[in-house]
Amino acid sequence: STMGVMEKIKEIEAEMARTQKNKATNYHLGTLKAKLARLRNELFVEQSGGSGGGGGEGFDVARNGDARIALIGFPSVGKSSLLSTLTSTESEAAGYEFTTLTCIPGVLYYKGSKIQVLDLPGIIEGAAHGAGRGKEVIAVARSADAILIVLDAGKEGLQRHREILERELETVGIRLNQRPPDVTVTQRKTGAGGVRFASTVPQPLLGPEPEKIVTQILKEYRIMSADVLAREEITVDQLVDVVVGNRQYKPCLYLYNKIDMVTIEEVDQLARMPHSMVGSVAKAFNVSHDPKEDDLLKQNLWKYLGLTRIYTKRKGSPPDLEEPVVLSEIRKGTTVKSLCANVSSELLRDFNFALVWGVSAKHTPQRCGLAHKLHDQDVVQIVAKTVKQQQQDKAYTLISQAANDKHAKKRLEAKKQKQKRLRG
Repeated sequence: STMGVMEKIKEIEAEMARTQKNKATNYHLGTLKAKLARLRNELFVEQSGGSGGGGGEGFDVARNGDARIALIGFPSVGKSSLLSTLTSTESEAAGYEFTTLTCIPGVLYYKGSKIQVLDLPGIIEGAAHGAGRGKEVIAVARSADAILIVLDAGKEGLQRHREILERELETVGIRLNQRPPDVTVTQRKTGAGGVRFASTVPQPLLGPEPEKIVTQILKEYRIMSADVLAREEITVDQLVDVVVGNRQYKPCLYLYNKIDMVTIEEVDQLARMPHSMVGSVAKAFNVSHDPKEDDLLKQNLWKYLGLTRIYTKRKGSPPDLEEPVVLSEIRKGTTVKSLCANVSSELLRDFNFALVWGVSAKHTPQRCGLAHKLHDQDVVQIVAKTVKQQQQDKAYTLISQAANDKHAKKRLEAKKQKQKRLRG
């Protein structure tokens, strides 16, 4: 019943358009907004193949490197040329739209880290509802750590490409350059009590009676009794995001490409937009033709990814500054624990303490535990437990037994191999 949902959405949109905005209608508008959000979500779920995702297969690309950036934009704005200049991977670029038909991965080596850059087909208006393979493209965007939206500086003045792309990503629950709102919704098991709303700050955006609106929104999502606590000003949309709960918050950088085609005034205007930068792949403005050379685009991407390089060192030897361990706030966090987990699970099991040199340490070297937050370019030496300390551990018998079993198994295998050889 996609049509029915579409009609309902149209009706609600019309109703919202003809309702005046004032204190008295605030409640009405809030409930309409919540209804609209729910219907849109339903529509999206329905279209993204509730029948087991028929249609084309997604662009599954193996995760590689320390972070992943997806290039998103309209057809023919220079995404493939950008991939070819950033990484040494050649992505076919030509003067017609939809040259790129699938997802083409490349690797950017920058500041000792490996960043996977994905060149995706251009998306057009209505992509979130499946126009022009847009669904698969946007699905890849959900799995990326950051999004680089490439726009054509020449066309931006006339066609609101930036807005359209933002709206397409919003539809599938990707929020750009926002952080999750500080709201907790706790459902109560017992049905009594209704919705209780508490806030540590006044909520001007929810109107004169916030509790009423919150109750109504939760009712839309069939939550009848819950405690809602807000610690900052929120909008209706943000509350809906928290209730639905499958939203992804991603850093996003906008690159206005082809600035050699527009006047300097326009370039100036575009460069002042929030989260934006200008450049030209063809003329190498802000985007160097040599993948190894530093440039403004790479610096900005680095900033938006928020990666942390950690140099490890062994006792009595200098730190290994060639190959840092790259941790990411977006993926697994930047604590000492995530560093250990990144190296090996055994290291995490036998962890005693870490010695940290660098900005995050109060004095150098500082003895730190697993919860210590590391900073970019810190040097860490991890000290494991001695055998004596390990023997004090409750699980030591299990660990030693496992090690013995492994060894015995290995010996048995070797014996079998030898007998096989002798027989052969």
